[in-house]
Amino acid sequence: MNKKLIITFLLGLLLLFVAACGSSDDGDTEEADNANDETEEAADDTESTDGTDESGDKEVYTVATDNAYVPFEYLDEESGELVGFDIDLITALAEEAGIEIEIETLEFSGIVAGLGSGKFDIGIAGMTITEERKESIDFTQPYYEAGLILAVNEENVDEIKSIDDVDGKVVATRVGSTSEEYLKENTDAKPEAFPEIVEAYQNVLAGRADAVLYDLPNVQYYSEKEAGGKLITVGEKLTGEDYGIGFPKGSEIRDKIDEALTTLKENGTYDDIYEKWFGDRPEGT
Repeated sequence: MNKKLIITFLLGLLLLFVAACGSSDDGDTEEADNANDETEEAADDTESTDGTDESGDKEVYTVATDNAYVPFEYLDEESGELVGFDIDLITALAEEAGIEIEIETLEFSGIVAGLGSGKFDIGIAGMTITEERKESIDFTQPYYEAGLILAVNEENVDEIKSIDDVDGKVVATRVGSTSEEYLKENTDAKPEAFPEIVEAYQNVLAGRADAVLYDLPNVQYYSEKEAGGKLITVGEKLTGEDYGIGFPKGSEIRDKIDEALTTLKENGTYDDIYEKWFGDRPEGT
């Protein structure tokens, strides 16, 4: 055979072999890509859709509260732990709603602002539902019916017998509270507001203030348990006030907590917690 024809024939076979190998590599690459895609899809399918992260942990919601509002939330002297009606209630509500919570304490005056800015997810601190507060935060249904009451040092009971007698007098209260607002809008008293309500009571007992105006359950508790009978409530309960649990506007968990509160009221859990802290079950139960 002609030598040139032999060389041409061999070159042709070589080209065919190279082309076949290239085609095989492309096929393997496509198969590998498809396998990777299937693996990624399978991984995506295993991601949780029940509100947990990839590790399976639930999201933790931050609860803002106070630590000096007996008997709603305060530090137990013996254990050093935060206890109270609000603490037991929010713990039971979180369990019923199936969420995890983490409690942070701060001065009462900062709670509404913290909720409004989204710093906190939930706020519970004997917080009265008011139209002004509803402009910046959302509330649950009421969970406690309160009101304001005036109290004086036992030495002043003849001089100050009701809210009508406080004009020109120094009346202690708490910063950012509805009682501070009440004094400014409805009396000619000289309000003196403190970060902690205990300071207001102490100023009355020490004679540095003529009276104190604050929420009825707290005034009653302090006068009975802490003041040794020297702090006396006078006059009638002022205003009808409801406490509510606060949330940032449009919060996704507001409805969950509200539904849980309804359930606890219906199944008796709320009444049990109420009786533990106030001695009697709520009226009508």
